[in-house]
Amino acid sequence: MSSRRSIDDGGGHALRITVRLFASYREKAKTSQIVLDLSEGASVKTLVDDVCAAYPHLTSNPDSLVVAINQEYQDHTFPLNDGDEAALIPPVSGGAK
Repeated sequence: MSSRRSIDDGGGHALRITVRLFASYREKAKTSQIVLDLSEGASVKTLVDDVCAAYPHLTSNPDSLVVAINQEYQDHTFPLNDGDEAALIPPVSGGAK
């Protein structure tokens, strides 16, 4: 089941970004997709800050969130463009010994 929620930063809405949430992030946010309306000049950090403000239980360390923009991993200084698709990637643990 896919759901969609919107977050508006109150700015000029120059950028509309679709954020996809996976695994534990999807479960914690109770949605698989968020649409962000961000001001021009927004970066991955802006996106992370807005998502974490709306969903504070998502992570205790927003600076450690791994984010892919248009299917490529990016650091938090990466600038966003209108229409970008972001994916928040939860930490992976476990594995074979």
